[in-house]
Amino acid sequence: MLYQLSYLGAGNVIVPRHVVWRRGIREPTRGARAATARAVTALDTMRSVAAPDRATLAAFALVVLFFGANWIGMRFSNRELPPLWGATLRFIGCAAIVHAIVLARGIPYPRGRMLAGAIVFGTLAFGVNFTLAYPGLVYVPAGMGSVFYATVPLSTLLMANALGLEPFRFRALAGALLALAGAAVVFRDQLSFAVPAAAMAAVLLASLADAGAATAIKTFPRGQPLAMNAVAMTVGLLFLLVASTIAGEPRVLPQRLETWLALVWLVGATIAGFVLLVWVLGHWTVSATAYVRVLSPLVTVVLATTIAGESITSGFLVGGALVIAGVYVGALSRPREPAADAVPEP
Repeated sequence: MLYQLSYLGAGNVIVPRHVVWRRGIREPTRGARAATARAVTALDTMRSVAAPDRATLAAFALVVLFFGANWIGMRFSNRELPPLWGATLRFIGCAAIVHAIVLARGIPYPRGRMLAGAIVFGTLAFGVNFTLAYPGLVYVPAGMGSVFYATVPLSTLLMANALGLEPFRFRALAGALLALAGAAVVFRDQLSFAVPAAAMAAVLLASLADAGAATAIKTFPRGQPLAMNAVAMTVGLLFLLVASTIAGEPRVLPQRLETWLALVWLVGATIAGFVLLVWVLGHWTVSATAYVRVLSPLVTVVLATTIAGESITSGFLVGGALVIAGVYVGALSRPREPAADAVPEP
């Protein structure tokens, strides 16, 4: 099949040569739009499977740092505020600031399928994920919750493969299992089944929603990260507000300075972290990006032990090494390229 380049506003993409355009040439037929969408998806997949560039790795590292530090902020917030109401206050601030930035910079809001992608992302990443995780982590130890979230790379890999977003790779499977084993070693002291089954189920379902959010957004057209998050955070805010109301939580404001500082941090870090996350998802595979959820608890442990003046344990070092090995095998390593003279001429 012959192909040609066509400019469609977002950049040059390859579309089948047999595409037929309507009169006026500017408006493509339904078949042309479908063929172009498939071509863009294929190009995005080929581009993202390649080794990430420095900007992508730097953004990925920042997301890990923000998400890791957020666990500390959530701990301070939950000491004074009801969990769902504390999350609601967090996303009131996030949504208000992101909408203000979008309006001030004149960034267009997503429309059509892009809007649908933002709504789905917000429903899963903020609505279902946080609505289940916040109350679940009241009963589930933080370490055990981290192990549940360490399943995100494995869940994401399977979802991406099932949806045809990525080919199945045994390296990715091995990396996901290595990282999961490493998280289990790091938090082995907190693994306990003397926890309400409903709480464990809530956190596990939250981790699946987190994996589903990143996977789902890759099936929709890519949007501007700030505008996408403005919509998504608003959706999440509505979920959390309804859940807090159903739970009968009191509407109170923090009285302690440390709680206010925690909320300020959570708002800023959530905005920066998720805007960068959406950007990384546009430049790397969803299965590789999912390792954020395995690496961020390691940052949490380092920060918590530093604040408490404690020392790092040998279990942390061993488990951390397994996690890093898993990230390398599953996300960074690539099979050897075939020799140039081994590639047949077209």
